[in-house]
Amino acid sequence: MMELYFVRHGKTEWNLEGKYQGGHGDSPLLPESMEDIKLLAKRLNDVNIANAYTSPLPRAKTTAQTLIADMNQTVTLTVVDGLKEFDLGIMEGQKFVKLEREMPEIIHAFRYEPVDYDSERIKGESFEEVAKRTTDAVKKIVSDNDENASILIVSHGAALVTMIQSLLGTEIADIRKDGGLSNTSLTHLEYSDNEFKLIKWNETGYLHKKLESTDTI
Repeated sequence: MMELYFVRHGKTEWNLEGKYQGGHGDSPLLPESMEDIKLLAKRLNDVNIANAYTSPLPRAKTTAQTLIADMNQTVTLTVVDGLKEFDLGIMEGQKFVKLEREMPEIIHAFRYEPVDYDSERIKGESFEEVAKRTTDAVKKIVSDNDENASILIVSHGAALVTMIQSLLGTEIADIRKDGGLSNTSLTHLEYSDNEFKLIKWNETGYLHKKLESTDTI
């Protein structure tokens, strides 16, 4: 049985400021995120990671590199373009509150009603496009590893929600049914007999802190 550990990157400056980063925008990890990553490393201390994979975006790649170093394991880290965050088009770099005023129906659909999300209006990717891109990437990762391996995958909030739910067979309309994922969170799946099974969604207890609204998407 394969174990897959999905990690959302550490909190960034734009996360704190309430800005959309998307597949092209990026900002540095906050200093506190380095401490959070150390706590995640302790949580994973007893897991023997065979291989690790990360989105190419700096916030995810830095999280993955720091996490592997903190785990004191010799793990090969592979950059996979298919693990990038949603392309959010004209939304990238803009504040949540500004866009909630200007295009409330778009933001509501993105967060709560994916089936109604009009990606063409913001010149970005649809949920369907991201689901295919990300699940194709994970299935390739699975095929490249031993069936009993433990795998680490570091990516982004909205992409991870779409990716994981799609792997579990969730329809686009229900992608948001379990809520979002928090910065430096851990979501655990098992894979065997061509089926993915959810073990734990958005685990954050090891961070030992009260989460803020800007921590989860």
